[in-house]
Amino acid sequence: MLYNITMQKKESILGRKVGGTRIIPITLKILSLFAVFLLTSNLISNYINLIMNRSVLLQQESRLIVKDLKELYGTAANQYSIYEFSKNLDEAIRTTEEAAARNLSGNKSIAFAVKPDSSILFWSSKIQRPSSFTDSSALEFITKAKKNGLEEGKLSFKLYGNEYYSVYKYSSVWDSYLIWASEISEFYAPTRAIFVKVSLIIIAITIVCLVIGIILIRHILRFVGKFTHEIMGMQQSQELSIIDLAGAPNDDISYLGASFNSLSATINNLLNIFRRFVTQDIANKAYSEHIVKLEGNTRELTILFSDIKGFTFMTETLGNDIIDVLNLHYGQTIRHIHANEGIVGSIIGDALLAVFGTLDSPRNKSVEALDTAVKIQEVTAQLRSAILKKTEILTEQHGALSDSEKKVLQAVLVEVGVGIDGGDVFYGNIGSYERMANTVIGDNVNSASRLEGLTRIYKVPIICSEFIKENAGDSAYHFVELDMVQVKGKMEGKRIFWPIPKTEISETLLQELELFENGLKPYYKGDWVNASRLWNKLDLPMMQEFRKRLESEKPRDWNGIWAMTIK
Repeated sequence: MLYNITMQKKESILGRKVGGTRIIPITLKILSLFAVFLLTSNLISNYINLIMNRSVLLQQESRLIVKDLKELYGTAANQYSIYEFSKNLDEAIRTTEEAAARNLSGNKSIAFAVKPDSSILFWSSKIQRPSSFTDSSALEFITKAKKNGLEEGKLSFKLYGNEYYSVYKYSSVWDSYLIWASEISEFYAPTRAIFVKVSLIIIAITIVCLVIGIILIRHILRFVGKFTHEIMGMQQSQELSIIDLAGAPNDDISYLGASFNSLSATINNLLNIFRRFVTQDIANKAYSEHIVKLEGNTRELTILFSDIKGFTFMTETLGNDIIDVLNLHYGQTIRHIHANEGIVGSIIGDALLAVFGTLDSPRNKSVEALDTAVKIQEVTAQLRSAILKKTEILTEQHGALSDSEKKVLQAVLVEVGVGIDGGDVFYGNIGSYERMANTVIGDNVNSASRLEGLTRIYKVPIICSEFIKENAGDSAYHFVELDMVQVKGKMEGKRIFWPIPKTEISETLLQELELFENGLKPYYKGDWVNASRLWNKLDLPMMQEFRKRLESEKPRDWNGIWAMTIK
């Protein structure tokens, strides 16, 4: 649910972002491509139509200005005759200009007469009259044409930076070229306006069609978005699930979803099997990197070793039924290991090795191991309590247990010892690419096993090393120093501790523990009398071992370290 809310917040018309990558909806891509093609084709069609219309308009304009030029030519000829009679040149030119001005339609249209020397005889236009005709190439063109016997025709020229389209006719009486001209951009202005209007209409129609298309295609492809959303959720959670196909249409997209569901179910089954045989960090790495490599490194980790006491007796008594008891015990134990961010390194019969610190966790790895150890003791105690309660009920119903039944009862009353140590160890994958195993190797791994073995001697459920005590810091545990021991196979002694949750320590127990630790000082020094005096009335579980030592023959080379002769 949290993922769905987060994804919905990130969604927009341009899709949603996953990490730094934007996922563009396929609907938007299809419609965007469709809109581009539609706009391009319509605008090109509109432009072609414009060009073709311009050609027709230009022909019509040509006929019109030819007509206007003929009128101008006639007017100029008449005014020349009047000029010959009146000898008033200015009046003749002014009258010609006024007659031409009445037929000029554009603001930049021109009717004028230019002499072969580029001087202007008369000028009729709203734009300013130049001192002379500046387009020498155009004047040269019509001059050459006249020499070749062509005294009229079409002409293009430039004036004030503008392009003009015109027709001309030579007037022999005035010895001038009469020119009627329209400015090109002004002439095309109405068609450009029509082109813009039509283009805007095309764009508006395209947008409307695009909106309708989005609605229709999104409806048709609605399950594509749903599939994408659910697959992204699977990617985020790194878990494959089944896509809900309820209401999906009978098309290839739904078939794709059904095929994905079939593949998802197969992969999920394989992943579940895979995760049962490898640790969580290896499974996560295999999912993200798509490969499991033969690699490892030295890391500071915490190692927990648990072992079922009296396992030989249990197997001899229960036979194949021992598997059911082990599975019942490990089911609870492994659940608490995973709950405390630990991984199961290996399970060998009655022994289990767990590692803490390999996963990204804000909690202290040693505290996680201690919490797990306490939970292991709690679940085994609950199991024993439940079995004893069931036994009482059966005894009331059927009478006393037989010797064989008592033996079975003793076998199923599981009791577990836990040893915890930590430090720098090698952690990684060993073997070959045909068969590999995830393992942890180091003295501290062996030490955790040895500490578990000491729980049988000191009669306490959990024993840890000084590393765990220091690494856990000011935690919820009270660490009782038990002894300084030299386990078998080691040359040096180390302090061992019994971690007890502070919530389980009463005032009376705290006083006894302090008295025990005070007695350790003379004990380490070999002052057996004072140690015995301080420990005389204590009823702690480890006192059985210490009283046996005090009553037996003392080591001659005592240095405060008790050397163990068994593992």
